[in-house]
Amino acid sequence: MTQEIVLVLSVLGATVLAFVTNRLRVDVVAILIMVLLPWLGLIEPREAFSGLASNAVLAVIAIMILGHGVDRSGALNRLIHPILRAGGREEKRLILFISLTAGVFSAFIQNVGAAALFLPLVIRIARNTGIPSSRLLIPMGFSVILGGNITMVGSSALLVLNDLLDHGGQPVFGLFAAAPVGVALLLVGALYFFQSGPVLLPAKPKPETPVMRFQRHLVETWKLPTTIYQCVIPAKSPLVGKTRQDAEIWTKYRLNLLAIAESDDVLYAPWRHTPFVAGQRLALLGERGDLLRFVSENALLFREEMRPFEDLQAGGPSGFAELVVPVRSPMIGKTLQEIGIRKNYGVEPIMLLSGDREERGDFFSDAVLQAGSTLIVHGLWERMHAAADNIRFVLATPIEQAPTRETIKPAAAVFCFAAAVALTLAGVPISLGFFTGAAAMVLIGVVQMDEAYRAIDWRTVFLLAGLIPLGLAMKKTGAAEYLAVHILSALQGCPLIFVLLTLAALTTLFSLFMSNIAATVVMVPIAMRMGELLDVSPRALALLVALCASNSFFLPTHQVNALILSPGGYKNTDFCRIGGPLTLVYLLVTVLVIRVFYLS
Repeated sequence: MTQEIVLVLSVLGATVLAFVTNRLRVDVVAILIMVLLPWLGLIEPREAFSGLASNAVLAVIAIMILGHGVDRSGALNRLIHPILRAGGREEKRLILFISLTAGVFSAFIQNVGAAALFLPLVIRIARNTGIPSSRLLIPMGFSVILGGNITMVGSSALLVLNDLLDHGGQPVFGLFAAAPVGVALLLVGALYFFQSGPVLLPAKPKPETPVMRFQRHLVETWKLPTTIYQCVIPAKSPLVGKTRQDAEIWTKYRLNLLAIAESDDVLYAPWRHTPFVAGQRLALLGERGDLLRFVSENALLFREEMRPFEDLQAGGPSGFAELVVPVRSPMIGKTLQEIGIRKNYGVEPIMLLSGDREERGDFFSDAVLQAGSTLIVHGLWERMHAAADNIRFVLATPIEQAPTRETIKPAAAVFCFAAAVALTLAGVPISLGFFTGAAAMVLIGVVQMDEAYRAIDWRTVFLLAGLIPLGLAMKKTGAAEYLAVHILSALQGCPLIFVLLTLAALTTLFSLFMSNIAATVVMVPIAMRMGELLDVSPRALALLVALCASNSFFLPTHQVNALILSPGGYKNTDFCRIGGPLTLVYLLVTVLVIRVFYLS
């Protein structure tokens, strides 16, 4: 073992440890690797930063912009009625059609983006049919992961694979090179849920009636107050001169201040430092007894018939909604005070749901948001849409009155997306084809340039760019060959199918505790060298690794699983029970299709 191999394996070990312990953000780890490798003399500086200009990074940027454009156009909302017509209200049929639709769509959009787009649609379907969302979200999420294997752009692992092949001197794969495996996985997964879903999915609670509106559902589920009271601040009130924070409206009285009106001006979800002045009218949400105590202790004017806030009344353009924090959202790790939920987004936070935790009022203003955390808020529909851009928050509640921007040029958005796919099918490189479609969306006006920048998840970009050089260093120093030889020596005399199963199982194990991109970067150079030593196609073994890096169903560690965890009310045991058998099925199907279609 040479000094270079020792150094590369040390960097590899430190990388795995960093991903497992989660002490540093994954993109920070990737950037450190990108900087460290040239300083150790393992690769040249130009090789260390080559990932920033790689086809994988450019393609993922373009796909994020395209996905945002399709979402912004409202084109996906038109899928609800066809799915309902095809599946009816019968649970098994709905699961089948949702699984197939989400899986096919995710073939052309990154997994997390596809799941974020389908999350509110599936929740709306659940509410329309009376089927609990917990019965539909796992089939949707798992199918998104499965369907992402149909093309080379559906998952980050397959995107980075072509760059690793290129660095290894191997021909890259075309857009549908993985389709035989991806289609087989999606069909098997859909059949798996169709047959086993009623038994494996979380126990069905008492169903909602189909006519139940989503507002009633939220109110009944979380026991939310429904009456909005109005009162006036007279000149002699102790509130005059105080701020919302000083008044301790929630802490002392369990009331939510929804709005303040002064003359004709209305301030919705006032900031905690907003001062009270004489003559202001307050819109308060809570129980009548708490309100009367607040009115009495602060000498306010109150009459039952006072209704100065028409926008906040039942049936108006406002109400409750669920905002979910998506994976890699810039909101992760921040508190509501830090992001200024009232000041910047104009909505009133009512509850925080994070894992098994449930908190109300200002008690969670200092709670740190995590991926999958759900905020129940109250405000105007237009404010909800402004906050929910699928980057910061995902709107998990169907809103009856959608703003105009949600229906901007849906045909143009779909055309740009389809044209990008057609270009790649015509032989244009994936990055160029999809970037052309993204540029067309900007030129046509489906998305603005500033929106395009915001649509890009820079954390994923630097994760990809930083890990690609690690794979290059493993090949260049001989570390990949060293590990491949030792693995093969342990499997000496075993049939090829057993070698494939071992390689697939190792990759799957890695992907459970580190990102699928990292698992791909680590295992692809090893797999390619094993192919050369076994005199079988290195590209086929590399494809096997990239596919198995997405075999993440046993734990909610995959980004898609983290996204649906809270909205579906799932526990880790749900993923173990449902994802365990699917993990084994995934391994067997992938290995068999690779053996038959790529190594025969």
